[in-house]
Amino acid sequence: MHKNATTKSYIVGFLLSIVLTLAAYFLVANHLLADKILLTSILGLAVVQLMIQLLFFLHLGKEKKPRWNLMILISFVGIILIIVVGSIIITSHLNYNMMPKDMGQYMLQEEGMQK
Repeated sequence: MHKNATTKSYIVGFLLSIVLTLAAYFLVANHLLADKILLTSILGLAVVQLMIQLLFFLHLGKEKKPRWNLMILISFVGIILIIVVGSIIITSHLNYNMMPKDMGQYMLQEEGMQK
């Protein structure tokens, strides 16, 4: 691949990533959408940004042996799923085991409303 084409690819990918990141930020910061639609929009922007980064920075599909990159991508997705699902399980387990009256008492003490 020509050096100028690679540099142009990196610049275009970087600019698109910045635009998608700013779009997600402004959606959240300005409360422009309802909760479920906002979550869906942010996830959609994240998927688009992932695809842009795979195409522009990792040049997925432009190599001679794409099998190795596909195996690495599948491994990466597996590791991310393990981390995300594990975090959700741990968080829900901690939330389930937290006693509401203890939490209310703790919050009152932290706010200085009760001694």
